[in-house]
Amino acid sequence: MAKRTRKSSGRGQRDLTVKVKTARGRKMSSTLWLQRQLNDPYVKRAKAEGYRGRAAFKILELDDKHRFLVPGARVVDLGCAPGGWSQVAVRRVNALGEKTDKKIGRVIGVDLQEVEPIPGAEIHQLDFMEDGADDKVKAWLGGSADVVMSDMAASASGHKQTDHLRIVALCEAAAELAFDVLEEGGTFVAKVLAGGAEGSLQTLLKQRFTSVANVKPPASRSDSAEKFVVAIGYRGRAAE
Repeated sequence: MAKRTRKSSGRGQRDLTVKVKTARGRKMSSTLWLQRQLNDPYVKRAKAEGYRGRAAFKILELDDKHRFLVPGARVVDLGCAPGGWSQVAVRRVNALGEKTDKKIGRVIGVDLQEVEPIPGAEIHQLDFMEDGADDKVKAWLGGSADVVMSDMAASASGHKQTDHLRIVALCEAAAELAFDVLEEGGTFVAKVLAGGAEGSLQTLLKQRFTSVANVKPPASRSDSAEKFVVAIGYRGRAAE
């Protein structure tokens, strides 16, 4: 059961805060997660603006800063479920052709699981690490990609260092696919966790791209170790 309490915003107004009582049989951690969700402004905005999750605002904020989702761009969204990043990409690259004076882009979403259809995006169920995945992606696109992006995270083990290593390995695998499908000058965007083991990934990306930035967008929770690498200006296979 949830109840609302009022707290001062400091601006002469009153904001509603939802507090959740711990139900019998429910863990305190679950109660705290639910309370955080109910009070998260990005969760509320996602519902109001039709996005499938608060993560949509992370890619929005990254793109606002680095401008890689431009009209006409061909985008691959790895691990696209539930679809928030693809929704943003569809709008920004003009995949639906709603802006008649702009180029029309393409958005290809890839995930291990089935994903509910997203207007303007082409969704495929695929393990991107299997042999030949890069050829399939390029065939679906009809050529190379301008952007490869990934908000993937490995299943949490509860052990911080193990989780860090897993997500870095996943990001490295996504980068390897990006090297195979990106057009020269393309962009790679992916989630990593701060923790030290990502050094080799950073070195590799700096060799392959003209610019590599590490960003924690405002939509990323302050208590989360996640950050995002934005690698711009792919040098092509000649950089190997």
